[in-house]
Amino acid sequence: MPPSAPAIRATVLRYLERHPDERAALQPLLALLDRAPEPTSRATLPAHITCSAVVIDRERRVLHIHHRATGGLRLCPSGHFEAGDPSLREAALREVCEEAGLAPGGLCLTPQLLGTPLDIDVHEIDADPAKGEPAHRHYDIRFAFYLTPGRPAVVDPQAEEVSGAEWRPFDQVGSPSLRAKLLAAGLDGRVEPVNASAVIHDGRGRYLLHLRDDYPGIWAPGEFSLLGGGREPHDRTLEDTLRRELAEEAPGLQPGALEPFTVEFATGTGGLCVPVQIFFPLFRSVS
Repeated sequence: MPPSAPAIRATVLRYLERHPDERAALQPLLALLDRAPEPTSRATLPAHITCSAVVIDRERRVLHIHHRATGGLRLCPSGHFEAGDPSLREAALREVCEEAGLAPGGLCLTPQLLGTPLDIDVHEIDADPAKGEPAHRHYDIRFAFYLTPGRPAVVDPQAEEVSGAEWRPFDQVGSPSLRAKLLAAGLDGRVEPVNASAVIHDGRGRYLLHLRDDYPGIWAPGEFSLLGGGREPHDRTLEDTLRRELAEEAPGLQPGALEPFTVEFATGTGGLCVPVQIFFPLFRSVS
């Protein structure tokens, strides 16, 4: 099931919190979300939503592929939604895996942006009589990913749609709006934990776990796991993240100091790699 219009609106509004000067340019997109029952469908005209993946390596270079459909233009992996894409980010992740041959586990969210888009580009598409498509507009929502440490970044372009691939420094990225965002966002390709969890035990060999919710957007649904969760934009540090999560999930627990223990690389939605900082909390009291 594709993402709902309210879910997409929430993503766009988070983006506009970072880029309020773009609200006027994106007002037609917000209007589209109000009226179109399927804003991600390519059958929705005269405009619809697409997604791109901005893959950044540890040398601050961005993956570009040579799209056959555009006459070999050098672009970030991108495309239309498919029926099985449950979210904007997972659509972008699928596109980069299909077009560039990268595995989902070889990519992580950036700690600077988390799940907020790096850029939203608006561009016009010429009519394509062969496909029966009139001229229309794309609202391309672009998500940034880093390469997972310790995994080979082997690019194997899909021959049917892609004729080649290359890595470009930020200042040589083709899209002007994307180039400006990359140069301003402080993205350095260095992976950091974006989730935090706690190892809580009773001193008798028993550990506290919780049953994860089972609804869209939750990874490992219906499984028992350590308490904790994902960093949110208002969390200053991962310690703040863990304290917030513990207050929500186990209000009686009152952690004092939080001692970093290790970093675990878990598998999130769509196969995305999720670095998790594991803490040992020290408790003042337990009620």
